[in-house]
Amino acid sequence: MNPSIVVLANLSEAAEKTARYAAVLGAPLHAHVALLHCYHDPVLLAPEMAVVTAAQAERNYTETAAEMQNLAQQLSGSTEVMVSVLPMPDAVAEAVQQYQPLLLAMGLSPKHDLLDALLHNQVLPVLRATHQPLLLVPEAAPAAVLPRRVLLALDAEPFSLNAAGNKLVPLLAAWQAAYTVTHVVLHHEAAAPRGRLPLADVRASGLLAPDAPLWLYQEADVAPADGILQALADTQADLLVLIARHRSFLGRLFHHSVTAEVLRRSPVPVLLVPAEAPEAPEAPEVPGWMPTMS
Repeated sequence: MNPSIVVLANLSEAAEKTARYAAVLGAPLHAHVALLHCYHDPVLLAPEMAVVTAAQAERNYTETAAEMQNLAQQLSGSTEVMVSVLPMPDAVAEAVQQYQPLLLAMGLSPKHDLLDALLHNQVLPVLRATHQPLLLVPEAAPAAVLPRRVLLALDAEPFSLNAAGNKLVPLLAAWQAAYTVTHVVLHHEAAAPRGRLPLADVRASGLLAPDAPLWLYQEADVAPADGILQALADTQADLLVLIARHRSFLGRLFHHSVTAEVLRRSPVPVLLVPAEAPEAPEAPEVPGWMPTMS
């Protein structure tokens, strides 16, 4: 069975761009693209619309499904549409069980208030529920192409992939891209002899093929989000990869505000890759796999 990618799709331009991007990323492995649309009865979303008849609600559902099918037909390769009336975390969990995807994909709105709501109400629940790699595609991202230059942003700690993250390895190898690792060095870290250690961390994780081209880009005393975005510009990367840890997002260096800041300002798609914590288990009051965003 061919691998698959599940796209959390609605009828927005961002979702259409995400679907096209997912199809291009998965093409080297002939990945099947499943478009998951969470349909909710307008009456439940807006009680003032209670005058909507059951027949009209059925028409709305049918029209939505038809529009999703139209989008699927425009994509290259094997595609499928799944329309669910379940809450998003439940619908995504069901899709993950059915398709066993390499990754999930979701579009990002350029509006900050909508982005914040998306991060807190949709992205985090999906990550908590599935532990799957998640691709976030800005609405203003360039047209979909296979990545040729990929930037990996690392914190000060080694990482190992979880089971879902390990499934990404063949996909990244299939792109035949060049990879740059960026590690923002803060003043108090300057004395630490990390040097080439970020590259060794990536090699040891198994995320990349052993022969994948790999370079180091290092910034000193730069705010983490600014350093990542500067590295994106300087390396002209097509895709940004962030490692998502259990206890926090990108460990101690990348504190809770950095994630949302990078996502707000990144001009290219961002791939969140889940990792196992190499240290002691997280504290009991922080259950599950929960990167923090603000």
